[in-house]
Amino acid sequence: MDSHTLAAQTAETGHIEHGADHPPFLRHHFENVPQQREAATFGMWLFLLTEIMFFGGLFCSYLIFRNWYYPAFVAGSHTLHIWAGTLNTTLLIVSSFTMAMGVHAAETRMRKALMGWIIATLILGCGFLCVKAYEWHDEWVEHHVPGLNFSPEGFLHGTKDYPDDKLPLDMAEKTQVYFSLYFAMTGMHALHMVIGVSLLTILLIQVYGGKYVNGHVAPIENFGLYWHFVDIVWIFLFPLLYLISRHQ
Repeated sequence: MDSHTLAAQTAETGHIEHGADHPPFLRHHFENVPQQREAATFGMWLFLLTEIMFFGGLFCSYLIFRNWYYPAFVAGSHTLHIWAGTLNTTLLIVSSFTMAMGVHAAETRMRKALMGWIIATLILGCGFLCVKAYEWHDEWVEHHVPGLNFSPEGFLHGTKDYPDDKLPLDMAEKTQVYFSLYFAMTGMHALHMVIGVSLLTILLIQVYGGKYVNGHVAPIENFGLYWHFVDIVWIFLFPLLYLISRHQ
């Protein structure tokens, strides 16, 4: 029995015939494929739980400081480009769809379709990072980066989106709190996106070599969970940073 036939049989039944070798993707410390798949999925959910606690701490910090320095947070929010946040939200929502279709293609053993959906997800993820890089560059030009080039003068004289309310100097300086959280939260999210894009590239190379279309779909499924989690985090970041502080 060749390795491909054995892999397909094992993926369907979850067991190995007496005297047969393990399929190439079954690790020696697992009895069968379902056990290996459950262990991998459980490990991914544990990892995502730690990520939820990490981002939860950032969200709590944001809400606490927003309550303390509400006018400063309103002023900081008005400097962001809603069109950029909306575009990035759209890109990530569509990328979740393409990633889900990639998982489906892996489960149905459609190699070309799987490669196509992974490439589409890669393009959307890179598009998100490009838009975010544009936003960060704009914040740098406007001197909104705390600790590096922050200047409160723009808030003392109003901005193009927030021209009527001119903040006093002490309140203008407190917008640094908003931008500190903005760069911390979007920076950590972007780091997760960079990791995701890198892993997608590795998966694409492996799929091109013939992996993950023989019944062994756990890596694709678990990466899909990671990608959806990163998308959900942005769904919370977008209204918190861009929308809910737009008006007094």
